[in-house]
Order: sequence, then C-alpha cells, then structure tokens
Amino acid sequence: MEQLEPKVHEAAGKLPPPELLIDPVQIERAYYEAKPEEVIPVHFGTSGHRGSPLRGSFCEPHVLAIVQAICDYRKEQGIDGPLFLGRDTHAVSEPAFRTALEVLAANGVWTVIESDDLPTPTPSISRAILHHNFHTGKGTADGIVITPSHNPPEDGGVKYNPPHGGPAEDKVTRWIERRANELLENKNRGVRRLPIDRARDSETVVAEPLRLWYAEALTRVLDMERIRSSGLKIGVDPLGGASLRYWEVIAEKFGLNLEILHPELDPRFPFVHVDHDGKIRMDCSSPYAMAGLVERKDQYDVAWGCDPDADRHGIVCPTSGLMNPNYYLATTIDYLLATRPAWAKSAKIGKTLVSSALIDRVVNRHGLDLFEVPVGFKWFAIGLFEGWLLFGGEESAGASFLQKDGRVWTTDKDGMLLGLLAAEMTVYSKKTPAQRFEELIGIYGRSWYRRVDMPIDPGLKQRLLRLDSHRISLARLAGEPILHLLTHAPGNGEPIGGIKVVSNSGWFAVRPSGTEEIVKLYAESFLGEDHLKQIIQEAIEFLQALA
Repeated sequence: MEQLEPKVHEAAGKLPPPELLIDPVQIERAYYEAKPEEVIPVHFGTSGHRGSPLRGSFCEPHVLAIVQAICDYRKEQGIDGPLFLGRDTHAVSEPAFRTALEVLAANGVWTVIESDDLPTPTPSISRAILHHNFHTGKGTADGIVITPSHNPPEDGGVKYNPPHGGPAEDKVTRWIERRANELLENKNRGVRRLPIDRARDSETVVAEPLRLWYAEALTRVLDMERIRSSGLKIGVDPLGGASLRYWEVIAEKFGLNLEILHPELDPRFPFVHVDHDGKIRMDCSSPYAMAGLVERKDQYDVAWGCDPDADRHGIVCPTSGLMNPNYYLATTIDYLLATRPAWAKSAKIGKTLVSSALIDRVVNRHGLDLFEVPVGFKWFAIGLFEGWLLFGGEESAGASFLQKDGRVWTTDKDGMLLGLLAAEMTVYSKKTPAQRFEELIGIYGRSWYRRVDMPIDPGLKQRLLRLDSHRISLARLAGEPILHLLTHAPGNGEPIGGIKVVSNSGWFAVRPSGTEEIVKLYAESFLGEDHLKQIIQEAIEFLQALA
C-alpha cells in the first residue's frame, strides 16, 4: 500500500467546460425510467441514502420505498405531527421531491413545504421541526430533506430527521433501510402514492414561508443588529444552492450590506469552479470549488459560501483566503465561549475525533469538558437538543451551536449560521476570523493537519472495523510515547470504525469510507510538516501490517 498524494486536475479551480455540464433532462429521464428490480438496494450512510440515476443508485423506486418506509416508521412510533419536506437544487432533487410528496399525501401525512415552491436548506428544516415540537403542541414533527449535500450535479440523496430535528440515529436508519429494501424486493407493491396534481392539492399538504421563520429567529442566536449597524461588507456564494433565497430574505430583513455571487439557480452548476479531481462538486470547504469567491476575497470585509443544502460553510477572509475548516471551528469555539455568558459552564463542546486537537486545547483552556465522538453529526443531535452540548462541529465544515440564552437552535449542521457568525466575530473583535486564528496559535501552538485517501480491499476494511485496541502492540508514534489507542470514541463509547492513535504532539486516525472502497487517513502534528509526514508514514506502515 502506497501513500496517494491527491492529484490536482488541470481544470481544478477553473469554470467548467461545456462538456463537463450535465443534461438535467437526461438525469430526470433516468430517474423515472428505472425499475425496482433494476436498482441497487437502499443504503443509509452517515447522511442518508445517496447515489445517481445514471448509476441506478438513486432513482424513483428508491425514493418511493424510502418515503413509504418513513411513513411506516412514523406510524409505528406514533409521530403524528407535520413532516417538514425540503429539497436542494440538484437536478434530481425536484423530481424526487415530487415523488416524496405523492407518497406522503397518499399516506395522509400532514406535510409542510416551503412557500412559492422554493428549495429549502437542511438547517431550516431542523429549525422548523424544533420550533413546532417545542412551541405548538399539535402533534410531533419530523422531516425529510432531498439532498446529496455537496455531491456532483448528477447525484441525488434523501435523509430523514426525526423529532429531535437532527440526523437520524443508526437504529432509525437501519429500520427505514430494512423496510425500504423489503418494499423494493416486492417491486414497491406496498407503496401508496397519488398523482402529483392530487398530492399538491391535498388538504394535508401546506405551504409555509419557512425562510421567513428562519430569518426572524436569527436574533435569538446572533447579534444581527450589531452586524447591520456596522455596515460590514459581506460576500456570499450559495454555490447555486438552496440558501440563495434565504440570503435574499436575510439581507432585506436586517438591512445587511451583503452581495450574493451568482444569484441564479441552475442544476448544471456552471458557475461552480471545478474541484481538485476534475469534477463539479459544490464543496464550500474546497479551495478549488470556492475559487470564484476566493478571487474576490479582498472586495469584502468577510465572505463565505454554503453547499447546496446549506449545512456546511466555507469562510473566506481578505488576504488569507479560504480558512481551513478545523481552524475556523477552533476560532469559533474560542469566540463563543468568550461572548455567550448565559451558556452553562457545566456543558460540553462536541467534536468528531478526526477534527483538530487544537479544539481540545481551546476547550481545556476555557475549563470545559470535551465530547469527542465518531464521524457523523448525528452524535451531537441529542446533546444540542437537551442543551448540555453548547457546540457540535466536524472537520468537514459542519457545525451548529445553542442560542444566546442556552436553548437549542438547530440539531443539524447550519452553514448559514456559521457564516453569519463570522460577520458577528469580525464586528465584535475588529478582526477577521483568520486574524483571530493567528492570535490563537500564539496561545495554543500551530498545527499541521492533513487527510489522505487510499484504496482499500474488503479484507482490510473488515479488519479495521474489528480492531481491538488491547491487541495492538504500537508503543511510539513519530518518536513519542503513545498516550491513547482508541477504537471507541471517548465521548460516547461508540465504535469509530477504525483506530485513533494519540501522542503528546500528534495523532492519526484511519477509518474506511462507508460509501467508497477507500480508507481515510487523518493526521495532525504540533511540531511541524516533517513530523506530520512521519506520522502519516507510520500510519501507512500500520495499515500495511494489517493488510
């Protein structure tokens, strides 16, 4: 096994050539023409079921089966309130949204959609679920979002958010996955559906201005008046996603000096720059996909981008450009703990175990406990919901945190919130997040962080999943004694699907991908680039010994 340095495609960071753009008509045709017996089974990963009509992995039979399974799950669990249904701007999201509506209406599910037939960001769905469940008392709400997140334009996805408002837990997704595959095996004969016109006219389908609800609540979590009165010049790139109409409402409501790049919706995403591998990928944490906003970084006091369902963020500052997501999370936590006096001092800060150890140092200096969990925002949902978790963040640029009064805001990732927080931070401290980060490393030390993806055979994947830390003989990492060998997350005891090895000045973690035949290697050093390379090399040797 050899280390694979990511190869940067010659088109990376440039606008896509015409031949790279999808044909939305072809995508929709492939979605509708697939038969239940021809598609691959439903599989829920960390963020729902994803795939592409062009590969037979996300087609109408999948959505019919999944949504019917969710209806069956709701019935079994006694979930009798509204289901908030949202979608992003991928080409297949619109037909999948129609399919979902047909099934929900046929099952008599009270379904709430965005008014004016607009797409809806994931955090808005989470916020609407929580608001209903905390304040109305009219049954228990949950939600579905039709989105493959930042995946390429030809992809589609669907995820379920139960009544706590966040990503569904494994036991829930396993139930839905099992029931959906039963339906598929029976050629979806057990699916109830109505024609789309009847579904839209059904008395159980209600349109509400969810974007107004979200905007009006922002004052509970951020100092919107201070941002407005500062006149801060803000740049936002929705990357062609569902947050576009939200930014229009937010800017108008609060009188923000906010400029939207590419204020149009096009499922081909022709305005999104090509990612590192030559694909169009609306990844706001990628400097290649974000090249359009980075090129204009000096035109704004602070700027940011969101992915198509707006659950991720990418912060761009003058001079320095796009911030590393890990470094922005550490900066954010440090700022929030200094500016939210109503937050409980006994509460915790959540991070995934592959996020930067700089976060550990920030949390420790503020005297709080760390809640370190496996990859997946679902592990933060209950803590945010109950208020004992102040903040939850993951290295892939997803986070959320509590309102100023210590009550829950969202239990799913909120890229819009983290973008607006960058503006609040800039106003209050008179420094950009990047400048605040430079101050942080003067206190906590500079870190060098990297992720490497490598191919993996099925046998090694299974050995990684079954690792027992008590049977591993590693004693030193890059010249230092090993402090921790972890196969389960220290925060909640859940298996990490691999291993994390920690020394005083660095660490590495390896885990197989849930959707691709690759192993993900994460590493960090507080001693320098050479030390980081040594850690990565020893991690590769560890994998070679397992193979």
